[in-house]
Amino acid sequence: MSRKILVLGGTRFFGKRLVEKLAANGDDVTIATRGQQEDSFGDQVTRVKVDRSERESMEIVFNGTKWDLIYDQICFSPDDAKIACDVFKEKTRHYVLTSTLSVYGFDEKELKIEKDFDPYTYEITMGGREDFSYGEGKRLAESVFFQEASFPVTAVRPPIVLGEDDYTERLHFHLEKVLKEVPVLISNVHTKLSFVEAGDLADFLFWTGKSELHGPVNASSPDQVSLGELIAMIEQETGREAKIAAPESPQNQSPFNFPASTYQDVSLAEASGYTFKPLTSWLPQLINHIHSLYK
Repeated sequence: MSRKILVLGGTRFFGKRLVEKLAANGDDVTIATRGQQEDSFGDQVTRVKVDRSERESMEIVFNGTKWDLIYDQICFSPDDAKIACDVFKEKTRHYVLTSTLSVYGFDEKELKIEKDFDPYTYEITMGGREDFSYGEGKRLAESVFFQEASFPVTAVRPPIVLGEDDYTERLHFHLEKVLKEVPVLISNVHTKLSFVEAGDLADFLFWTGKSELHGPVNASSPDQVSLGELIAMIEQETGREAKIAAPESPQNQSPFNFPASTYQDVSLAEASGYTFKPLTSWLPQLINHIHSLYK
């Protein structure tokens, strides 16, 4: 039976892949955006134009609607979350929020489990996207959903997402530096991080929408890689020796230059029935693909 699904956002990167999977599954998919980004879905989806940060816009567009499932790819603040809680009250059976690894702090505890940030008890401060850092905005958005929503919520917490169509080109950044023999600015090559492949994350979001897994859940490859190991993979692929230097300012430093090792435990997702692809099964191939773009 076809499900009636709303996706807030979903026109690029792993959100686009999610929409493609939903449409291929035969679901009745509506994407809600500001209408500023072209998409390639053709007649597979219905489109509505909305400003999700404007309460009146949301109320008008979604008045009288009902959804089996809502995916929210573009919630960045407690104000956004509060509007969604109010507008979709009694209008959906399940709400899947794309959150982030950044809800966790950078501290001596490197391996992050879901309980390391508890949105059920976190004190809420209201405000818009411009009022908070990215991580704090997501912490507060989660907290509003879990403390105030009338519907079941799953907050998927991915780390750095990589893929061939990553519009931020963070991995491209590192290959380009090595190929041009320009120093890669990294504070500590031993910093370990989590990554997830864009298609794997889309698969997990799709899977989550069919599951009874509610609450926060980490979404990462089960293994980690240090920045030094990542650079070594690039060196092996390119045949070039990387130059590493310590950054003197935030400008031009590696976008992966986190202040401390931070990676995710994915035992909850695995115990619930989903297995993420290990880094070794996709990261070297992705580096090879990106390298081919520079040849």
